[in-house]
Amino acid sequence: MNVANKFNLLLENLKLANKFNLLLIVVFLSSVFISGLFFSNLLEQKARQEVTSSADILIQTMRSVRNYTTGEIIPLLSPKQKTTPVFIPQTVAAFSAKKVFENLRLNSKYKDFIYKEAAIDPTNPRDKADSFETQLIDYFSKNPSFLERADYRDFPEGKKFFIARRMTVENQSCLQCHSTPDKAPKNQLAIYGSQNGFNWQLHKTIFAQIIYVPAAQVLATAHRYWWLIMGILIAIFSIIIFIINFLLKKAVINPIMQMAKIAQAVSTGKANSDFEQKTQDEIGILAASFNRMKSSLEIAMRLLAQRNQNN
Repeated sequence: MNVANKFNLLLENLKLANKFNLLLIVVFLSSVFISGLFFSNLLEQKARQEVTSSADILIQTMRSVRNYTTGEIIPLLSPKQKTTPVFIPQTVAAFSAKKVFENLRLNSKYKDFIYKEAAIDPTNPRDKADSFETQLIDYFSKNPSFLERADYRDFPEGKKFFIARRMTVENQSCLQCHSTPDKAPKNQLAIYGSQNGFNWQLHKTIFAQIIYVPAAQVLATAHRYWWLIMGILIAIFSIIIFIINFLLKKAVINPIMQMAKIAQAVSTGKANSDFEQKTQDEIGILAASFNRMKSSLEIAMRLLAQRNQNN
């Protein structure tokens, strides 16, 4: 006997109430599963939008700081840079952006945020791209039409959402320090040496500007909301199943059981009981039909008795 036949046999042996309950459970589980998938995707998208918004605001702010440094600070300090033996880091756009971000991280709300201008061959060793960031830079170099990538990245302290944007050399002033060592300021070479951060070219992808935003807390909040919604749905469906079972028992099962008892009594010769007809629905119509059948049966039995007496 295959599974389908066993299932059909099981259904045939189940009482009517159990069949309804089985159907309700199947509908209930299917509804919960579909609702769970829907709300999971919805909350995941909302969480992603939230962290994306935070990361986008920060990266736009850092880019504004860079533009301000390039357009306002560098022209102001460049003449002084040529005459002083001390390198002035404020003339470097990346330095200004990182300094502003370090001040931002003093706020406890942003202490777990990370800003990095990752390069494969940076002037400052702390800007050295790790293997993950190197892949991002290679991706931007091989796909010139892509300006940005956003996704999640796992860290030992938890998952973070990142936005990485292509950074190219668009300002001729950058080449004063990064074209060749012989053209770089002497005070720059004294600090960083002549081995790294050179041979830059205009319009070439040099590094990636990356913001890492903690996502674990946002995702955990989304998961809590998901469990809350699923709990509410399960509670609602459970109440609905209870109410349907109550109404089913009162309006269908009990009247049918009562009619079955009366039919059993009539079949054994106890014809003094009538099928109760309290409603005008299908159960009431069935009871009326049984009463007519009972009346017809009584008439037939009397006629049969009279014929037997006459014979």
